[in-house]
Amino acid sequence: MTSASNNTGAVTSNSCGPLQGRVHVPGDKSISHRSLILGGLAIGQTRVTGLLEGEDVLCTAEAMRQMGANIEKVSPENWVINGVGVGALQEPTKVLEMGNSGTAARLLMGVVAGAPFNTYFAGDTSLHKRPMKRVATPLTKMGATITSRSGDRFPLCVTGHDLMPITYELPVASAQVKSCVLLAGLDTPGITTVIEPKPTRDHTENMLRHFGAEISVVTAADGSRVISYEGQQELTGADIIVPGDPSSAAFLAVAAAILPGSDVTIENVGLNPLRDGLFETLGEMGADIKIENIRNSGGEQVGDIRVKGGLLKGIEVPPERAISMIDEYPVLFVAAAFAHGSTVMKGLEELRVKESDRIAVMAAGLKACGVQLEELEDGLIVHGRAVPPKGGATVSTELDHRIAMSFLILGMASEKGVTVDDGSVMETSFPGFTTLMNNLGANIGRTNAP
Repeated sequence: MTSASNNTGAVTSNSCGPLQGRVHVPGDKSISHRSLILGGLAIGQTRVTGLLEGEDVLCTAEAMRQMGANIEKVSPENWVINGVGVGALQEPTKVLEMGNSGTAARLLMGVVAGAPFNTYFAGDTSLHKRPMKRVATPLTKMGATITSRSGDRFPLCVTGHDLMPITYELPVASAQVKSCVLLAGLDTPGITTVIEPKPTRDHTENMLRHFGAEISVVTAADGSRVISYEGQQELTGADIIVPGDPSSAAFLAVAAAILPGSDVTIENVGLNPLRDGLFETLGEMGADIKIENIRNSGGEQVGDIRVKGGLLKGIEVPPERAISMIDEYPVLFVAAAFAHGSTVMKGLEELRVKESDRIAVMAAGLKACGVQLEELEDGLIVHGRAVPPKGGATVSTELDHRIAMSFLILGMASEKGVTVDDGSVMETSFPGFTTLMNNLGANIGRTNAP
């Protein structure tokens, strides 16, 4: 087996036998970001166990340090945060670098919107392409000023002011926009309300409660949700155990499902019902997947996911399920390539404005690997066959971590290996991905330069 401890440069995944073992995946990225932000805004100490130490989350940690929070790693599994309190942020002395993280960017824009200073944001090439108007619009309505030389995109400056509470109806269901507005409302007098047309991941609401805040969540007759929060409540430091990230567990689940004879258990995975769509979909496709040892931890449901290899069948995935698995669609496209029959996946417009245009990039890479498909404006129809895809292609990641990992999963079960042009991007969300996969039986390694 080839070692792949250094993922810089091209990385190749070759066909392998069944995967076997019990593993943990890195901590949930969404919860890790929010732990650092709310811990940094709380009074007292917050101890976080299992924080995801990917590049995206470390950008959030450094940004909160720049604004006065004391954040330290005190042991291999534990971080300690001593917060500054709501309304007591310090002006950062340099530009806040967000790297590749849209979550860090959009949430922190909300955090600083009411602070009495200028905050400058920048990121990598990929982040600079992503639209920020979706958060700039409500923040401007609340009274902040957003300035950018490139329209609504990074780099930009947020000039904070005393904000006014608003009632904001999301044009498109988005947990990032919802969270941005709620975070902006923390130091705002009065009640800030967000109305979302469909329920999105509710980690921000859960964590605000965990830090002692009162927040109202009401489901309307039409299925929309109304979230209200009265500003200027004091947050109190609270310990957090971060569960395994279901978006990371998705890669292992698909890999085990498409490799006959596999038997993999992914322990301590977050099973928030607003984020479990991928596992439900795999089950509908015929995967042998079981959820075991379900329990509650820090306001979040967690459990162990056991997946055995077998035959998958093509299905039509309900478009309304997209909100519960939007980040998992790239690897679901891979699962569909190994399913017998066609898998129809629509309602995925949001994938066009992620770290890359994930519909276009995945379609191009899958075609290069011999997969038959139809690209739609809002998704893909993948035509699976009785034989595995041929593979053999080198795929551009477009600086997108989920693209890289999805095609490495494809290479594990295709006729020929699959190469991605840059493995370093995986560090943003899944540090140690290749090592973990190889320990289960994969054959992933760095590709020698010609």
